[in-house]
Formats: sequence, structure tokens, C-alpha cells
Amino acid sequence: MGDNRVICFSVYGQVLQIPGLKLGINYGQIANNLPSPGQVSTLLQSVSISNVKLYDADQNVLGAFSNSNVEFIIGIGNENVANMIDPSQAQDWIKQNVQPFLPRTKITCITVGNEVLSSNDTSLISNLLPAMQSLHGALVSLGLDQQVNITTAHSLAVLANSYPPSSGSFVQNLAQYIQPLLDFHSRTKSPFLINVYPYFAYKGSPDTVSLDYCLFQPNPGVTDPATNLNYDNMLYAQLDSVYSAIKAMGYGDIDVRVSETGWPSKGDADEAGATTMNAALYNGNLLKRMEMNQGTPLMPSTPINIYVFALFNEDLKPGPTSERNYGLFYPNNTPVYNIGLLGSGSPGFSPLSTSFLVTGSSSRQMVVSSVGLLILTALF
Repeated sequence: MGDNRVICFSVYGQVLQIPGLKLGINYGQIANNLPSPGQVSTLLQSVSISNVKLYDADQNVLGAFSNSNVEFIIGIGNENVANMIDPSQAQDWIKQNVQPFLPRTKITCITVGNEVLSSNDTSLISNLLPAMQSLHGALVSLGLDQQVNITTAHSLAVLANSYPPSSGSFVQNLAQYIQPLLDFHSRTKSPFLINVYPYFAYKGSPDTVSLDYCLFQPNPGVTDPATNLNYDNMLYAQLDSVYSAIKAMGYGDIDVRVSETGWPSKGDADEAGATTMNAALYNGNLLKRMEMNQGTPLMPSTPINIYVFALFNEDLKPGPTSERNYGLFYPNNTPVYNIGLLGSGSPGFSPLSTSFLVTGSSSRQMVVSSVGLLILTALF
């Protein structure tokens, strides 16, 4: 499919066109019923998803996306972080999992561990930066450091304070690890990745946290008293608190990206807000913000860079029901809800309307889907 495709969707009754929107998606595979990597490649190249984040370096997936325009973040699991401190093991890993796929598969970033600093595993925490440095050294020695960078993804729990956004600060006992980590990012020009879920804030305090504020729905917003900046959604406030925390450590040149965010379409009885309607509102409204190349109030000239969680519902994920229901798609490749990611005119697609209309506030939401959902399984 050519790069001149146009994706349309409608939010608040306004039809939007998204030419080549750079939406990122997390491609998790904790399931026993997912489509093959080849089928996933066909699916993603037929919609407006051009950036994929893996939690491993699945060679079947990387091979399936050969000669595509999809850029990949690949991952090294927490269990393998310590091994990467050894320069020879780090270089072997790059030679086995990165080098064979370049340049046909566009691997641009490697995450070393996931939410390590909030793991309470002191050994793992201590090993994180040395492993990152070792892997970066391996990239340099192989001449790949200008194509691929090294980073790690953090939980928002690394912040001691996130409100107001201008007062964002890191947990004090993590400062000894974060300071040199930020120095690494600054020197190597690699991004700081943060997993941000307004859903968790709402789920924890549904009586006090505004649902409209979490879902990018119309609301009065919250004003930061120190900067006088108004925030009309929680995601931007949380993201700016990360920028503020980094600045407080003395760094103003580090790119911050959202490595995970999303909203579950189903949950247990005690999981407030986990509904299909809310998930469609959150991700649909987020798409609208991305289409506008919008930045946060603190960083208005830096468009938000986001990887939505997740591509599929994953039936083997442990935990509450919500954990198995973050996907935009079911494993049979049909959408859980329609937010306009499905393009028309692609091979095997019927050129049907895929508009998604949202009216009213979340307290009186009405969702009108002019669906005509495309039969994705026809591709396979």
C-alpha cells in the first residue's frame, strides 16, 4: 500500500483525515490464539500504524516485516538484563537479533528491561545502566549506533510527585540511578520512555477523578498555579510532570515519549470505567490529538509521540479482566471498537464507511458508529 493513503475518522462529528499518521502500537504476544506474524504485517500495513514496539526480539515478527515501512522498537526482557553487561554477550545479542534484519526491517530502538526502576529488585536496578552502556558500545563497534538507539521504559511510579505538573519530581531513592541514566540519554540522544495510564488514576478514585478529564472529553481542565498553564486532559499533565522531573535533574534536551498508554474495553466489577465506550473515547480522542501534531502545554512545539497499548487482546495475561482487554483488535483481526484505523481501498477491503462519531460528555455519552466494519479476515 502506498504512503499516500488517507485514513478518516470522525470525533465530535468532525471528519478528520490522517495522511500517514505516525501512530505507534505495542504488539504483545501473551496469548495462544494470535494471528501469524505475516498476517499481522498485512494488517498493520493496511492501517495507519507505522511504528511497532515489541517486548522481545521475535525473529519471526522481524522477518515478516521485511521491506515494510514499519519502524520497530525491540526489547530485552528483565531476565536478560544482567547478561548484557558482558560486552561480548551484548555484541552477540546485537549480531543475532538486530544486524541480520537491517536494513530490510527498520529496527530503530532497543529497550533494555521494562519498568525496572519500579521493580524493587535492587540487583536488576543496579544492572540496568551498565547493560544499556554495554549494548550501546556494541552498536558503536558494529557501526549501528546512528541507526539504533538504546533506552528503557519506565512506570509513572518513578515519580514521587506528578501534581501540579511543574512540580514533577523523581522518587528520592531512585535519584542515584536516574541521574546517570539521564546523562546517558543526553549523550546518546536516545529517548526517555514512560508508560502512562490515566485509566489507573480513574480506576483508583472514580469518585474524585474526572472521567471527562481522563478521556480527553470537554471539561474545565486543571490550571498549574506555578505556570498558569491549563490542562484539559490527564495524559498531558502526567507527561509534563515527567518533563519537569527531568528538568529538575538538570536536563532540558531529552526527548520524552509515551511507550505505553491505553484503556481497557472490559474489566471486573470493581474496575471502574473499563468499558468499550470509554476505551473507544480514549483512543479515538488520542488519535485526534495526534492528527493535530499537538504538543503538551509545557512543550507545545514538540508533538506527542505515543505507542498505544495494545494491538490485540491477549488471553493469557495474568491479573484482572482488564489486563486481557486492552487490544484494539481481537485475535481474529477484527476491531474491538472502531476508531477509524481501517483504511478504504486496500486490497481485500470493501470501501465502506469507518466513521466514529462521539457526541456529548462522558456523563451522557452517545456513540454513533456508522460502522461498515471491514472484514479483515478476508485478507487471510
